[in-house]
Amino acid sequence: MTAEVSVLPERTTGSDFARLSKRIADHGLMARRPRYYAIRIVAVSTLYVAGWTAFALVGASWWNLAVAAFLAAVFGQVALLAHDIAHRQVFRLRKASERSGRIAANIGMGYGWWQDKHTRHHANPNHETLDPDIEPDLLVWSQDQARSAKGLPRLIGRSQAYLFFPLLTLEAFNLHVSGLRALADRSLKHRMLEGALLIAHCTVYLSALFLVLPPGMAIAFLAVHQGLFGLYLGSVFAPNHKGMPIRTGNDRPDFLRRQVLTSRNVRGNWFTDIVLGGLNYQIEHHLFPSMPSPNLRKAQLVVRRYCEELGVAYLETSLLVSYQQALRSLHQAGAPLRPAEAHTV
Repeated sequence: MTAEVSVLPERTTGSDFARLSKRIADHGLMARRPRYYAIRIVAVSTLYVAGWTAFALVGASWWNLAVAAFLAAVFGQVALLAHDIAHRQVFRLRKASERSGRIAANIGMGYGWWQDKHTRHHANPNHETLDPDIEPDLLVWSQDQARSAKGLPRLIGRSQAYLFFPLLTLEAFNLHVSGLRALADRSLKHRMLEGALLIAHCTVYLSALFLVLPPGMAIAFLAVHQGLFGLYLGSVFAPNHKGMPIRTGNDRPDFLRRQVLTSRNVRGNWFTDIVLGGLNYQIEHHLFPSMPSPNLRKAQLVVRRYCEELGVAYLETSLLVSYQQALRSLHQAGAPLRPAEAHTV
């Protein structure tokens, strides 16, 4: 298990990435942004407290489902903040990052399990056997995976493009269950602490719901809150790599191309930056994982110009087009599972 999500790329002297890295450093874009993160932490914490205060004040009323929707968005922002902390974008010291990350991730996520998974994703994005984010769990990401699929992936795969967004409503529950299941892995660092935090969160969260709300209303709040939280998270991460080229076997180009050619940026404005947590600059984030997210917009100008010089394809689309490309890719991947199309593939 890795201690942190910061990925250390190859830095071969004179490599394409080394030259880009120097340009980025010369612009001062790797410098930390303590004031930005202090404001962001205070803002997110304030929204978190405000949400639960509203929950208590509204009480046993169906209007609390609106609070559930609000808290889903707040939980998404907490998760994005935990992502930045885990990447060492906020604190220089490892211990400070780990402690703060565990606090931020204590919204039902298994921090250590997620770190390991996310680190492996960064090292080999969109590699069929090395990237855990495209393992055939419920969905299949390539036609080869579709041909060998069994059980639920085989059943769901034929219509997965249509089911993708509805299935995202289960993503928060999936994160909770995966975090708990990971506790059985004895190699997980700080396993007892992680287990205690997960159990404490679930206990306090469920106790609050069933003490304040009648059972039926509490279950409805749980479904809306967790469903929209999962939908938000999935919608943030889906545009980043889904629908981009999938590599297999020994297809492992140099670090710069491995990151750029499998990532997609989403164009937008300051509001897009907030909603997507800076992950709309996915190419820059993958090249420089520890770069503070507010610096990514400036880094994009440097990276895109450099890719043009090298002749390396650099993809940036609108958010809507990114979803269209991801869904189209999912539909094509599931083609072997649709009888009418299987013989033509």
